[in-house]
Amino acid sequence: MPVSTPPTAPTAGVPTIVVVGHGMVGQRFLEALADRGLTPAAGTARVVVLCEEPRPAYDRVQLTSYFSGRTPEDLSLVEAGFMERHGIELRVGDPAESVDREARTVTARSGETFSYDTLVLATGSYPFVPPVPGKDAEGCFVYRTIEDLLAIEEYARTARTGAVVGGGLLGLEAAGALKGLGLETHVVEFAPRLMPVQVDDGGGAALLRTIENMGLSVHTGVGTQEVTAGEDGRVNGMSLSDGSSLETDLVVFSAGVRPRDQLARDCGLAVGPRGGIIVDEECRTSDSAVFAIGECALASDGRVYGLVAPGYEMALAVAEVIAGNAASFTGADLSTKLKLLGVDVASFGDAHGAAEGCLDVVYADSRSGVYKKLVIGQDGTLLGGVLVGDADQYGTLRPMTGTVLPVAPEQLVLPAGAGGPVTLGPSSLPDDAVICSCHNVTKGAICEHTTLPEVKKCTKAGTGCGSCVKVIGQLLPQPEDQGLCGCFEYTRSELYEIVRTLGVTTYAGLLDSHGRESARGGDGCEVCKPTVGSVIASLAPTVGASGYVLDGEQAALQDTNDHFLANLQRNGSYSVVPRIPGGEITPEKLIVIGEVARDFGLYTKITGGQRIDLFGARVDQLPLIWTRLVDAGFESGHAYGKSLRTVKSCVGQTWCRYGVQDSVKMAIDLELRYRGLRSPHKLKSAVSGCARECAEARGKDFGIIATAQGWNLYVGGNGGATPRHADLLAQDLSDAELVRLIDRFLMFYIRTADRLERTSTWLDRIEGGLDHVRDVVVHDSLGLCDELERLMADHVGGYRDEWAATIDDPERLRRFVTFVNAPDAPDPSVKFVPERDQVKPDLDILAGPVLAIRTLEGTSS
Repeated sequence: MPVSTPPTAPTAGVPTIVVVGHGMVGQRFLEALADRGLTPAAGTARVVVLCEEPRPAYDRVQLTSYFSGRTPEDLSLVEAGFMERHGIELRVGDPAESVDREARTVTARSGETFSYDTLVLATGSYPFVPPVPGKDAEGCFVYRTIEDLLAIEEYARTARTGAVVGGGLLGLEAAGALKGLGLETHVVEFAPRLMPVQVDDGGGAALLRTIENMGLSVHTGVGTQEVTAGEDGRVNGMSLSDGSSLETDLVVFSAGVRPRDQLARDCGLAVGPRGGIIVDEECRTSDSAVFAIGECALASDGRVYGLVAPGYEMALAVAEVIAGNAASFTGADLSTKLKLLGVDVASFGDAHGAAEGCLDVVYADSRSGVYKKLVIGQDGTLLGGVLVGDADQYGTLRPMTGTVLPVAPEQLVLPAGAGGPVTLGPSSLPDDAVICSCHNVTKGAICEHTTLPEVKKCTKAGTGCGSCVKVIGQLLPQPEDQGLCGCFEYTRSELYEIVRTLGVTTYAGLLDSHGRESARGGDGCEVCKPTVGSVIASLAPTVGASGYVLDGEQAALQDTNDHFLANLQRNGSYSVVPRIPGGEITPEKLIVIGEVARDFGLYTKITGGQRIDLFGARVDQLPLIWTRLVDAGFESGHAYGKSLRTVKSCVGQTWCRYGVQDSVKMAIDLELRYRGLRSPHKLKSAVSGCARECAEARGKDFGIIATAQGWNLYVGGNGGATPRHADLLAQDLSDAELVRLIDRFLMFYIRTADRLERTSTWLDRIEGGLDHVRDVVVHDSLGLCDELERLMADHVGGYRDEWAATIDDPERLRRFVTFVNAPDAPDPSVKFVPERDQVKPDLDILAGPVLAIRTLEGTSS
């Protein structure tokens, strides 16, 4: 039987601690022993750990992240060298088989026997599988361990449809995993709503609508009667208690867990009538030499806790008791916050309003899938709450449970413009407020440190479920450096210079060579990955990187829409936006667009940017649509990228009697020159043929207005929610002078702007403002203009249409499927209804937002 760490020769006379189970709680207990000096390395104890699984402790809370790219090694909770450093004997794949309490020995499956002075049972729980016929058929799984996930992943390769029995926390995670594996997915929940323990009816309804809009089929209020199998013994369906049936190839049981207490039963320890090893406030069992912690323990308050945070508190209490100190576990916070299928779900305190005389303050917007409820005592005390779809304030509200809110509760749930939101920052919390419930760490303890890595190392806050990390960051002093993120101490503009100067072609190479020490060798974060991806893409011809954004590592760095070279719409379909430079189009091309829209049933709209957008395409249809468009001479309009969108124009002097320059030709030339130019934010432009300004050029990032002597160039304009008129950079320019100055301006902006910073914001922020920009790009005050022009020339010379490159490459086309296991199957969640002779998404849009306050007399809305 394998032993992961060699035994350390025990010091004579020291006690032996045997730990049965090495999950999250078991590992936390070992860390607590080490913190208190109770280890073989310290000469104070022998510690033996018997682990059933073939690997050391890993993060079971983040188990589903395996399907999004994390490896089993990434999930490990055991710091490299931990066991060896402390002399702990860890025996993986060798679980305890029996306990002889009279002899104080534990016998492992390998046959080896270990004597103990103290025995700690951390055996956890096991998945409950309803006793339905067919539950053992081939294709039935549970969702508990990494080995379970590996088996599901392998079996899913030959399946098309999956069903999850159970709509709780783990069930919805399992459903998300099956959908991610390309399976049409059903969720069967016996209760009348999803997540019945954590959320109320309103929260469950909001969660249901959101999840169904993602394409999952949910069946609530029904039970599983039977799992059916074919002659080959493989699952082929399920029958439900309402008389209906489902066709499915794979079933995952996630109907809850039960305490794993059989070892305790067999050796005569007291257990509860519904399971769980009975323990007192010190977590001692009915045998004073035996402790039980985690999900196997029935605590003194009569609960079996199924969350990791209470298990951690038990582990710390037992370590203290073994060390000779006073400690107890009398109960724990059951608050939870997690993201299920991309939806924020949180509950805390008295979430169901069980307290006598309490009031509810509820905001519900079924259109956006947001539901917020605060439970308030008659004296104004916050008792608990439920948050679905928007849980940003969870980190502050949960620690305030039990206190009187400083503002009216409705101000905390209403959206902006309707009396809210009022954000209670963590600075308003008292020092004794618990910020990290997993490790019971207070605000005061966190504020003793200055960086997140330091907080995690010294207090373990933020290393559990992770829901407190955002609040911890707000409590810590902001670093003096203005680095891009926690992975890089450099700004975006500094990283641009590093990539350009050193010729860096990969994100991983940049992170390993210039990332913060703590980030090197890691995966990066959601801030720096798309930012660096954009920088490398904009410099691709110069540094020798691939110009195709979905080649190799670049694919993992792009923003969501870039993955399919299309904009994702609200019902899961995509838009198709061919480039129409300057808004000029031939009748033949108009006919092609019309035929494509007709043949694929797409909604068509002429946009304000002088393009024709086609909406409602399934992901598997995108290559077919673009093949026809590319054959007709169209190319990508880059509506999905942080790049140039359009150069709008009026008809100019060719047709208009007021026009003084050919604005259409200039717009077409500029759009074709700057197409595909990756930048910190999207870019828009316009060319007006006279001072009447019909193209609205001064509302664009760079706008051109014709004069009798040439062109005036305006920069830094912006429409939208915060409109800004563009400023005059130079006037009466010739065609060549105009192009040269735009080249310089755009490359200087790309070089120096922050991530996601529009030219308007950049121009207001950059030191010296417009005058400095004019000095640089017009008067060459920094001597950069030759280089800026050369960078733009590299882009123009290296441009290739992304869609043309995609449809010519069978390997690249493989990504355009809804289900990897059924590439020809359409996405069943993409549905439409007719409207005005076209189609629109079929969404479950019910009543609008509602604020309800339940009082003792009734409910007002």
